[in-house]
Amino acid sequence: MKDNGQGPPNGPDARPALEALEAAAKKSFWGYLGFELVTAEAGKAVIALQVRPEHLNMAGIVHGGVLASMLDNAMGLVAILACPGDGTVTTGLNVHYLHPSSEGRLTCEAALIHRSRRTLTLEGRIADNKGELLAWGSGTFRRVTGL
Repeated sequence: MKDNGQGPPNGPDARPALEALEAAAKKSFWGYLGFELVTAEAGKAVIALQVRPEHLNMAGIVHGGVLASMLDNAMGLVAILACPGDGTVTTGLNVHYLHPSSEGRLTCEAALIHRSRRTLTLEGRIADNKGELLAWGSGTFRRVTGL
């Protein structure tokens, strides 16, 4: 998305831009894992994942790497929307695993909590379809021009 000086897409005209972003993401690791965009607006986003057998570890619960990737992707989406025209990269990711899950639909809510000239700090929460908090994480992202 190009920087039009107005920040991330919002309002009734935002959906096409977000759908284009999601379509591009489907060709990446995002699509391989099966993430779906639920909502996105300035400073926050929600993504979802329908748990499939390949998301499980040998103990039969969702693999911690899948949960970490979900947090990273949701927070990364918020960072991308906060920095139109620039690239963003993850520079730090902290994950706290709180409760196991093995089936159903997971949702991850991510929010921007601090921004400086070059760095963004975000937090994310993953819950199952019963509302149980499965994981909480924080991440730092750096703006990178020229990506």
